[in-house]
Amino acid sequence: MTIEERLGRIEHVTAGIDEQRRKDHEEDRQLWRDTQRQITELSARTIELSNRTLQMGDELRHAIDRMAQESRVAIQQLASETREADRRLSDRIDSLVTGVPSGSGQLTARMGIPPQPRA
Repeated sequence: MTIEERLGRIEHVTAGIDEQRRKDHEEDRQLWRDTQRQITELSARTIELSNRTLQMGDELRHAIDRMAQESRVAIQQLASETREADRRLSDRIDSLVTGVPSGSGQLTARMGIPPQPRA
């Protein structure tokens, strides 16, 4: 093989290597662009998710506050109704005790009911 042939082969191999390097470089650039695009999309989705999570947190906080207020109102109403029922029961017991004849003092004392003054 002559020097010319050897140089021709070297040039051919070198050209092939150079062409492969250009293809690899372009492929790397395309991969880099795709990666950047994916990072951008992921960042946008992360921001959307973060905003939605904050919004859901606010909605949950408002729902909890509303239910707490409703519970407070219901507890106050129940307490008021319980006090009224207790008052009515106490009045009823008082009316029954005052209606018991005076000779039954021993019975009421055994029941722990204090004697009632006569009207």
